[in-house]
Order: sequence, then structure tokens, then C-alpha cells
Amino acid sequence: MNTPFLELGRESKRYRREIQTAVGRVTERGRYILGAEVEALEKELAEYCDVPFAVGVGTGTDALSLALESSGVLNPGEGDEVITPALSSGFTALSIYLAGAIPRFVDVDLRTLQIDPEAIAAATGPRTRAIVPVHLYGNACDIEAIRCLAERYSLTLIEDACQAHGSRWRGNLLGTFGVAGCFSFYPTKNLGALGDGGMLVTRNEETYRRARSLRHGGQIRIHYHELLGRNSRLDEIQAAILRFKLQNLEAWNQVRRRIADVYTQSLADLDLNIIQPGVDTVPNRHLYVVRCRQRDRLVDFLSGRGIETLVHYPVPVPHQPAFQRFLLPEQQFPVATAASREILSLPLYPELKSSEQEYIVSSIRAFFGK
Repeated sequence: MNTPFLELGRESKRYRREIQTAVGRVTERGRYILGAEVEALEKELAEYCDVPFAVGVGTGTDALSLALESSGVLNPGEGDEVITPALSSGFTALSIYLAGAIPRFVDVDLRTLQIDPEAIAAATGPRTRAIVPVHLYGNACDIEAIRCLAERYSLTLIEDACQAHGSRWRGNLLGTFGVAGCFSFYPTKNLGALGDGGMLVTRNEETYRRARSLRHGGQIRIHYHELLGRNSRLDEIQAAILRFKLQNLEAWNQVRRRIADVYTQSLADLDLNIIQPGVDTVPNRHLYVVRCRQRDRLVDFLSGRGIETLVHYPVPVPHQPAFQRFLLPEQQFPVATAASREILSLPLYPELKSSEQEYIVSSIRAFFGK
């Protein structure tokens, strides 16, 4: 049996009619940039998140960097620092750099692999201006502790919720606790486009107005550039498709939770450390991640049986060549480094067949002689 980690074509085939209808609305109007579909999606996602404002942009990376820029807390190029976790996608740190600041990396919590609040407190210094925690794997970081730290040190909190569409902490959606929350619509996300895209949500009207201008070259009206912005606009076709998908997000996340529950129950007796959501968290189950001391052998074993797995993420961000320049002397990340050698993501998406999951589980159990 050939079992891919993710097969997006299944979703596209299943919802072909709905996707064609959405695309048809756009082609009939003949407006493809910053039109009715983007405005409608912004309104609908803001309502879903229970915030007043949302701004559609070109990518999740742009959502993060524009949120930082729009917050007004940074003086680009003057050495301002933004704290972010060492274990994450490199695009989070890249967004900080693109906003004109220096990413400062901190280690993650041993149990959850989320950014460690104690490490944030230790890393906060006179140049620290903001915190960009990542809700890794769709699980919640300790957002209440981080919010308290942001208030204590007068720091701006921008949430990277690019993997956390629909995840909740104490009933509230992730991405709604800081000055802004940022989402990616990369195709592999729980709310994914058929291309790229992103969005930031906020309760702060000034942040909203600046972000709308910055995404469109800094214009406040056509051909009048008030700010030095960029070209980062969510296109109409992607917005139309995402409007359909947003209507189904809760149902699809529930399917993901059921698949995750099967994994948890079926693998509980093995020599695996299953990365579980934190307390009071209802995750969207973007990724199902385990730690295995024999990770590379397990990967090869499963590959030999036609099962594709991935590692999120194999190298801590500050250890990658592009970001090593931001390391402080003697700075180390023991938890992130150890975890990166053991973590493994198993296939999990709504179209995963029960027979495929049974095959994955039985193969993992066979590896451990069970």
C-alpha cells in the first residue's frame, strides 16, 4: 500500500463543483485583485475569530511581517529585537527580519515543544520590542503566561497562528490574544488555498489601517503612496475558494481530531512520546507529532512499507546558515536540538482513509515488535 503523507488532490476532487463555482464567480466579474471576494473573506474570517478587523495578504510570512510593521513598535534597521522560538518554520524568523528587526531565539518547553515562557523572560532585554510565539503543530503555546510577560515588559504580542486555524484555548480562538494574529493559507494548512495567501486579524484599528495600506504599496488612495509598503495582496480566486473552505473548517478539524484520537489510543503502549496539546486546548490537529529515539530507523522502516512521513522540523532555526548571524555568544537550545533528532509527523488529513490509518498503525506497531 502506497500511503502519502498528504494528498491534496483528494480534497480538490471531492469538492470540485464547489471550487469551480467559487472560481466562476470571480471570472464572471473580471476583477482579480482586492475585490468583493477578498472583502467578504476578510469580513467572514474576522467574524469567525470574533474580532473587528482582518487584512488579506499574499502569504503567511507577509501577514507576520506586516503585523509587526503595522503595530508601530519597530524602528527598522535600528537593532530592535523580537523573541521567537528556536523550533519552528524558518519563515517566522524571516518575517521578523523582513520587518526590519533582529530575531532572538529561545528554547522550547520539554513536554509541549512550544516556546518556553521562562526562556522568554530570560531573553528579554533593553532592545526587545515584541514577542512572536508560534502555536506549533496547531497546539496552543502558554499564551496566558506569554501575554502576562508582554504586559510586564511592555512588549507587543503578535501570534503566529499559521498552523492553528480553528484551534482554541479556553474557548477562544488562537490568533486573538495579541495585537494581531497571523494565518497562512498555504495549501497544506487546515484552511488552505489552491495557491498561496495569508491574513492577519486584529482588534486594533490603527494596526488594521496601516496593514491595509502597507500591503498595497503604502497607498491610502490610488497612486498616492503615504508609506513605504510592499506588494502583498490576496487574490480574488484564492479568496473565493477560501470562503467555501472556511464554512467547512470546523467539520474538517473535527475529522482531524478523530484521526488523532485513533493514533493516540493505538500507539499509547509503544516506546513513543506523543506530543499532546496543552491544558485547556482544543487543537485543530494540523500535525500529529511523536518523538522516537529510533526516529531515523522508524522512518526507513515505514518508507519501506510505502508510508511517507515528514519531520517538522529537522534543524532548529538558529542552527540554519541564514539565521546563525543572529545567535548570541554561547547561546544553545538543548530542548529544541534534542527534539529535532526525534520528532516525526504522521499522515493526518480529513481525506486519510481508515484503511490507510490502520496500515500506518499496524506498521508502527510492527516496528516495535507489537
